[in-house]
Amino acid sequence: MKKSSPALLFIYPLLVFFSIVTLVPFAWMVCAAFKSNADFFDSLFLPQGSGFLGIAWDRLTMANFSKLFGELGMLRATMNSVFLASATALLGTIGGAMGGYALAKFEFRGRKWMTRLILAAMIIPGPLLMAPGYQLMFNLGLLDTYAGMLLPTIAPAFGIFLFRQSILNSVPMDLIEAARIDGAGEIRIFATMVLPIVRPMIGAFLMITFLGTWNNFIGPQIMFQSPEKFPLSVAINSLKGVYGQDYGMLMAGTLVSIAPILVLFLMLQKEFIAGLTAGSVKG
Repeated sequence: MKKSSPALLFIYPLLVFFSIVTLVPFAWMVCAAFKSNADFFDSLFLPQGSGFLGIAWDRLTMANFSKLFGELGMLRATMNSVFLASATALLGTIGGAMGGYALAKFEFRGRKWMTRLILAAMIIPGPLLMAPGYQLMFNLGLLDTYAGMLLPTIAPAFGIFLFRQSILNSVPMDLIEAARIDGAGEIRIFATMVLPIVRPMIGAFLMITFLGTWNNFIGPQIMFQSPEKFPLSVAINSLKGVYGQDYGMLMAGTLVSIAPILVLFLMLQKEFIAGLTAGSVKG
């Protein structure tokens, strides 16, 4: 313990410093969300005045949030984001887990080539798939529909490969063979044995997919034409004015957009870390 004391005296102040650097922008955004546009540039954080701690508490306002959810209908955009992110995370996780289980534990002709094809699909940059994806949805008549946004996310290549690796390292084949001998079907084995074992990976992939869909900005603009279907990321961008900008309202919208994913991360952070480290050490 004595040997580590000098190191701790150096590490803890360094961690505190970087924590402050990380949290200062968030603190500034929270303060800006409750300021009027007139007070936005007058003070760095809260408006100064004669109140407690030298702050003009009476000049803080909830008008930005009232305007967001009242006049601008931001509640609908929030619900759109919640629906799209939740459905994408759920469908992508189930599809990825099923595909990974098939590649990891089933013997069939062409399995190696299928794995190589999935690895090749992971290499292709996402922006290159926007044009063919748009044309495919157009030919299927799914433009400006939620189905057109959700359909391409059912079986993500990254998720299939991630679950394949996790199942290979975590689920012994002897356990699956014993369940098959006892008469269990493949769906029952997958649902009651495989999924509980790879639960940390499920939590991690759920969060990764949810955050990716929540922050998706370009995809919804390509797929949707109706403003009432836009998610929060696109709706906040529409708050920008051509000749003027209400910065307080923009910060309020940004705060609304990051609050749900911040709560989600705090709830699933243990599962997220466990999922990322799953399979790194084989017991």
